[in-house]
Amino acid sequence: MTKSEAATSGPESGQSESMFNNIWTIPNAFTLARLLCLPVFLWVLFGLENRVAAAWMLGALGATDWIDGYLARRLNQVSEFGKVFDPTVDRLLFIVAITAIIIDGSIPVWFAIAVLARELLVGAMMAIATVVYKMPRLDVTYWGKLATFLLMFAVPGFLLGNSDMPGADGFQVVAWILGLPGLALSIWTGIAYIPQVRRGVAEGRALRSAQVTRTG
Repeated sequence: MTKSEAATSGPESGQSESMFNNIWTIPNAFTLARLLCLPVFLWVLFGLENRVAAAWMLGALGATDWIDGYLARRLNQVSEFGKVFDPTVDRLLFIVAITAIIIDGSIPVWFAIAVLARELLVGAMMAIATVVYKMPRLDVTYWGKLATFLLMFAVPGFLLGNSDMPGADGFQVVAWILGLPGLALSIWTGIAYIPQVRRGVAEGRALRSAQVTRTG
């Protein structure tokens, strides 16, 4: 569960240049393909009004989340851009999917709002710390990825649980089994990021102070 975050002289310029080196890699292309599936998902859910197909598509997007990272390591194509692009796309897919299913009425509103609130608050915290305070990029933790993984399967479970397919009630139960621990873990990891962000902000301030001292 995106993972989001003017060239200047000195170290920041080199960091900016390295960010946009090796953009066109196979892992980044795979991440882009996952992103382009988002409007298709919305069309299937609202245009075709097919909850079952939309749920399986969303589940497939969640299940393939690990592939781009695997390809990057396997093909030796790890890039700074990919490290930002992949979790950003994951977060975007997640937020849009949750919002769409709220509109569809297939997910408990309190659950969806709790998930969205965590994602938006953590995303805003990361963005402000990175853009305003120049915090170095913060890697997504294993537990954060696990929380997103659980929720990415719980959410389509709610869709299937509200469909007319056989065994829909079973999918509703599975959605709760995955969703509740996923939500709890998501909130816990969000809180755990706070001290890491504070350290990152301090590092960013120290770096800026050093740059001012050198140029002063």
